[in-house]
Amino acid sequence: MPRRAEWNSPRSGTQQRFFFFELACVAEIEPTTVAAMRTSTKIFTVAGTLVLALAFGIVAATPAQEKAFTDKYKAAMEGKDTAALASFLYTQGSDPEALEFYKMMQSGGAGEKISMIELVNLTPEDVKKATTPMDGPTGKVCLNLKPTKKLVIKVEKKDASGSSSSSSENFVAEKDGKLVIPVPGPCK
Repeated sequence: MPRRAEWNSPRSGTQQRFFFFELACVAEIEPTTVAAMRTSTKIFTVAGTLVLALAFGIVAATPAQEKAFTDKYKAAMEGKDTAALASFLYTQGSDPEALEFYKMMQSGGAGEKISMIELVNLTPEDVKKATTPMDGPTGKVCLNLKPTKKLVIKVEKKDASGSSSSSSENFVAEKDGKLVIPVPGPCK
């Protein structure tokens, strides 16, 4: 028989059994493989979600930490403790002139009676403002930490000449489990 005829001839019984056995094995293995892939995907999804939840839980300050921060800040401000006020500033990578400005602003209000102090959530406008480069004394500056809250302070003064009120706002970020006021530095 010519070689071409061999290719067109029906397979022998042995060839057919081997061929169908291979198909049967593949058909049995494939669903198990797909099921194993689905199971492993579910496991990785659950594990990833758990890791993210833990990470956000670690990063987010608790209400007790926020209250402690505002209480300490209020005590330092009303007690004219400029060293304690400066300790709230996150200065790593900050612009030296911006740092002096922040210290001056803090000490300028030191000793005054605070009528209201609170940490508030950032609005979309606050987030935009915090992430936009600002004009600084030495060029464009940016916050070195991503803010998570905003410290709002209101001061009311009453004296013989009348009364006045003022308010100030500072972005607050978290670094190593501690709430801090980030001082802008050169944009990266």
